[in-house]
Amino acid sequence: MNFLLPLTGSFAQPAGENPTVAMIEAAFAHHGLDWRYINVEVAPEHLGDAVRGARAMGWRGFNCSIPHKVAVIAHLDGLGQSAEIIGAVNTIVRQGDRLIGENTDGRGFVTALREVVDPSGKSVVLFGAGGAARAVAVEIALAGAARIALVNRSIARGQEVVDLLNTRTPTQASFVPWEGPFVVPPDTDIVIHATSVGLYPDIDAMPDIDTDSLTPKMVVADGIHNPPLTRLLKAAQARGCRTVDGLGMLVQQGVIGIKYWTGVDADPQVMRQALLALDL
Repeated sequence: MNFLLPLTGSFAQPAGENPTVAMIEAAFAHHGLDWRYINVEVAPEHLGDAVRGARAMGWRGFNCSIPHKVAVIAHLDGLGQSAEIIGAVNTIVRQGDRLIGENTDGRGFVTALREVVDPSGKSVVLFGAGGAARAVAVEIALAGAARIALVNRSIARGQEVVDLLNTRTPTQASFVPWEGPFVVPPDTDIVIHATSVGLYPDIDAMPDIDTDSLTPKMVVADGIHNPPLTRLLKAAQARGCRTVDGLGMLVQQGVIGIKYWTGVDADPQVMRQALLALDL
């Protein structure tokens, strides 16, 4: 009997509200993998020590969440393609003696989105320009979105993402300032909310979007996973839109991470049910 179990986990601050451990360990158990996923609170000033510790202890990989997604790059040995374009990492993979940074935020989102609509050739309106929005924007562009209108209150931050999309991906991106309730153009195919508005505990918050401008032909996606059914998604459903929740994005990120670490194609339904059982 081998009592030395392969280790994975997550480094974040705060870490206590991150439900990833529940879905990852449910997948490990379902697939008969005697692995462990450890949720760890790591302050920014200790991130280098944490990465060196994971390296020294032979961890097979780990996730990085807020506030470490950019800072962790300095402690790694290389980056995957999309992580290099995005400039942020949320999944670290051990390859021999090297730690390679990947970004599954956007890919998880696109995988979940594709269960409802293929973004290829579509016109997209994306709200936000932070780390998650940047990752989603890059992956939506690489998935073939024809046009992306990026809506954000900070002009400088929004324009930076637009310039990245136009220089590093085949999409046509434009910046639109977010001033007052945003009216979604009628020719939009996909509406993506990628800010923190509506995230627990502020579950009654609503992004400043004119929901009367949503039409049944649009797909509305929200990156918020807690709660899964946000006020925006409720409003979109009332307008007849098909919707994609942030829980799907979280699950698909985990599926990709488990594949990187173990080589196993994890069952996303097992992982989603583990999260739903938490009553997020």
